[in-house]
Amino acid sequence: VAIARPGPIQGGMVHPYLRRRDGLEPEDYPSDEIRQALSRTKGVPIFQEQVMQIAILAADFTPGEADALRRAMAAWKRKGGLGPFHERLVGRMVAKGYTREFAESIFKQIQGFGEYGFPESHAASFALLAYDSSWIKRHHPDAFLAGLLNSQPMGFYAPAQLVRDAREHGVAVLPVDVVVSRWESRLEGGEGAPLHPVRLGLDRISGLSEDAAKRIVTARAQAPFTNVEDLTRRAELNAHDLRVLAEADALRGLSGHRHQAAWAVAGVDTRPTEMLRATRLHEAPAQLAAPSEGEDLLADYRALGLTLNRHPVALLREQLSAFKLQPAAVLRTYPSGRLARASGLVTHRQRPETAKGTVFVTLEDETGAVNVIVWPTVAEAQRQPLLGATLLTVYGQWQREGDVMHLLASKLIDHSHLLHGLVSRSRDFR
Repeated sequence: VAIARPGPIQGGMVHPYLRRRDGLEPEDYPSDEIRQALSRTKGVPIFQEQVMQIAILAADFTPGEADALRRAMAAWKRKGGLGPFHERLVGRMVAKGYTREFAESIFKQIQGFGEYGFPESHAASFALLAYDSSWIKRHHPDAFLAGLLNSQPMGFYAPAQLVRDAREHGVAVLPVDVVVSRWESRLEGGEGAPLHPVRLGLDRISGLSEDAAKRIVTARAQAPFTNVEDLTRRAELNAHDLRVLAEADALRGLSGHRHQAAWAVAGVDTRPTEMLRATRLHEAPAQLAAPSEGEDLLADYRALGLTLNRHPVALLREQLSAFKLQPAAVLRTYPSGRLARASGLVTHRQRPETAKGTVFVTLEDETGAVNVIVWPTVAEAQRQPLLGATLLTVYGQWQREGDVMHLLASKLIDHSHLLHGLVSRSRDFR
């Protein structure tokens, strides 16, 4: 936890620690004082307390001076507060027999902590949350998914990715439906089942208010809905509520597929009194063709932010294969150094301040994710596809070190237009 912070990264502490942890590099202690301070972390300062301990043991700082150093670490970029400590720390370490090179490396690591490092107590608190979350995900992935969906917006991963991962780990995810869904996602099924299906909640529907959803749940508890008109009347829904429910395919249990639902809600009179509603003409329901898989998929993303149908890239795989684009699962078998081509939905774009202009992109296809590194020169030359593409194609070189794999980008192509081809414009009667 503590090592994955800008401080240790800027201070050059990450790779030495990982190499030593894996037995690829010996631990190095130039003195017993340094060993006393750093033996728990393989000779690499990870926590703020260790920096203070080094200052006391190796540079003869008093506890008061060490605490002043701690405060200066937190503010040095803003106030330039580390300057007075440089010669004091380095000079005293040299006087005690340490080489200037080693003393300067310690000061560089202290500067790194000014970029944001953790005290050990803070890291331990985060670690407990991480361990607890990992245990729940491993042993109760159904409850883990429901909990995360009900805590949105949060975290690094979008609901679509959370649902996809849970399904890959055996969790059944059921669609949102006014007949059974509550406001939040919940577990269904009886006691004793190894994994419970997760029913998506009405809160997943873009544009539906919590008040409207709660009126639906309250009315349904009194008696099941018989049709869309019954739902509208008893839950006191307006035209907007009905439209977003139809767009989310949440009326399937009452009126059928999306096209049938759209037709059904268009014919519902939402005027406030029985007298006004009595004046409308009653028509037999039209038999409309079901939406295509592509239409359903894109409508899911618009209304819910996720789909329980196939991944969009799966529907485009034949077209993408014509460009010699390989799925993520195939790329994961590639050796380091091989030329590679990938395409997927952009799920993340990151440009950390510590990366000096490098952009990190995550692509997702039907088989998994591909991490892409875009160096500053490539990012600047190809800004439009990098920043604007929904479906991004990347040409580059595959890199792997153990289980860590990524694609070094050399060419970026915006293939977002292929997604529009998933939509059939047919609205014919059957």
